[in-house]
Amino acid sequence: MALHLIKLCVGIDSIADLETRIKARLKARRAAGETSPQPVHRTRMVPKRASELIDGGSLYWVIKGQVSARQAIKSIDPFKDDDGVGRCLIIMDKKLVPVMPRRMRPFQGWRYLRPEDAPADIQAGLGETAEMPEELRRELRALGLL
Repeated sequence: MALHLIKLCVGIDSIADLETRIKARLKARRAAGETSPQPVHRTRMVPKRASELIDGGSLYWVIKGQVSARQAIKSIDPFKDDDGVGRCLIIMDKKLVPVMPRRMRPFQGWRYLRPEDAPADIQAGLGETAEMPEELRRELRALGLL
């Protein structure tokens, strides 16, 4: 069964803002000579349960205090930086999938997220909710109406 990660998305205001940042970084890496760059997140710690994460897991992004979107995890690549310190690249799918907003308190680093605790994708049979602007979904969630 797949396991997920959850991570705060610092300095990002919306899913659209995150998409713009991802596209800009991919464009910069293509300009630097990479032929087919993938979205990556660099982290200090290598997840000990990496095999469970790459078996269908996703990285869930917390934007402005709410779990808002996810990206499928393709691989986890440990490496050593120039100083010989172990690091990790989490390689993700380019597609950013909006999820039902859920409040999340601040935390440092990343956390594991069990499949049963992961919020549902917005497109998963939710009709008009999928068409709402992100800000409206946030407000409705804050009022307990979603």
